[in-house]
Amino acid sequence: MSLEKTIYIGPFVHCESLNELDVCPNGMFGVDEDGKIAFISRDMKGRPLPAHQGWENAKVVRIQDYGFFFPGFIDTHIHASQYPNAGVFGKSTLLDWLNTYTFPLESSFTDLDKAARIYNRVVARTLSQGTTTACYYATVHVAATNLLADICQSRGQRAFVGRVCMDRLSPDYYQDESVESAIRDSQACIDHVKKIDPYFDLVSPIITPRFAPSCSDEALAALGKLHHTTGVPCQTHISENKAEIQLVRELFPKSQSYTHVYDRAGLLTPKMILAHAVHLTKEERTLIKNRQAKISHCPASNTALTSGTAKVRTMLDEGLTVGLGTDVSGGYTSSMLAETREAIFVSRHVAMTDGDETKLSVAEALYLATRGGAKVVGLEDRIGGFEVGMDWDAQMISFGDGVGDKLGLDQSAGLVEIFGGESWEDKVAKWVYTGDDRNTKAVWVKGRLVHSQGNFKP
Repeated sequence: MSLEKTIYIGPFVHCESLNELDVCPNGMFGVDEDGKIAFISRDMKGRPLPAHQGWENAKVVRIQDYGFFFPGFIDTHIHASQYPNAGVFGKSTLLDWLNTYTFPLESSFTDLDKAARIYNRVVARTLSQGTTTACYYATVHVAATNLLADICQSRGQRAFVGRVCMDRLSPDYYQDESVESAIRDSQACIDHVKKIDPYFDLVSPIITPRFAPSCSDEALAALGKLHHTTGVPCQTHISENKAEIQLVRELFPKSQSYTHVYDRAGLLTPKMILAHAVHLTKEERTLIKNRQAKISHCPASNTALTSGTAKVRTMLDEGLTVGLGTDVSGGYTSSMLAETREAIFVSRHVAMTDGDETKLSVAEALYLATRGGAKVVGLEDRIGGFEVGMDWDAQMISFGDGVGDKLGLDQSAGLVEIFGGESWEDKVAKWVYTGDDRNTKAVWVKGRLVHSQGNFKP
């Protein structure tokens, strides 16, 4: 879809590196007809629009109030089919939670009307929260999984959509009939995405063994072969819960570790996303690094299900690639802004025993939610930051108009309160700690406006 050239004017913030937050109070972006950043100008206060040839008649979008442009969030691990259960996990730990809450809900997606209602809701909601890219787990159902891919394509969200594979340790009413049927149905979902997005430009299939305990050796090996044959990326869970790790030891006695299970199956590759990674050993982290597999850190879920506190600083120091995932519905919210905050808080809990050096800063957590996530999904050259040649996957963050009501509160800013003396770093921190979707005024994916609220008119 061809777009019109657009110039975006206003402050912008993005992560230059893990530790460096780049703030430009007076910036200007030129985004071309393909949704790519064609030029970036800084320090533009009071200057006329650029006289770039061919940009004289470009549409102009300005930040009219207090706010800034920020890259779209990248959710590297979310179960779209579990969205109705967000915030519902009782007193369960992982394995109990699957049987009590998750499998009954997912199995109901034979009903395509229900699937359409839920999938449309979760895609709309995540877009409204600034998530421009999501790695979705669907269900075992081919038709419903293909429907999720269609919805992402039509709504304009960049997505990796995975049909879940599991041939054991799940209810008889909800699992693959055989290894052969699991591969056949996974291939059918890959073929469907090829039809709607031949080059996987916006939507990509992703091979999805649920987690090692729910897959036989034969199923994992067959999925590994499919991964290498098709080149399609893959995603799964690893070392989330201690009881789960013990179960893996019992089910895979020939494997040296949980990580080794995936390595033996040919699934531990640079295109593998491993969610959670709470209890990895040093040897496992080394193997993951050597295979260049990626980690999705899901702090809200790990806390909610009492799975543990992942040692993110250790992973980063050892050179592992880490992004953030909401893990709905193990995680209580689909908001990546909330997940950024949770990542900071979990790192502080780790610091209470391991020392202050394990803390994540605001800038580091935002990096994991953007550039880190881009590396996890293999799109670091296209998304996650603001650079010439990158896609315009962006959100417009607003702190309101500053007018306020009789009490002096600016309701349009949600809970974020700006008093006028804050530095840009302070403003960003206030957004991270007190912001929500009310601050996300507009969202673009590859230059296409996919969400707006209030009186915003592009």
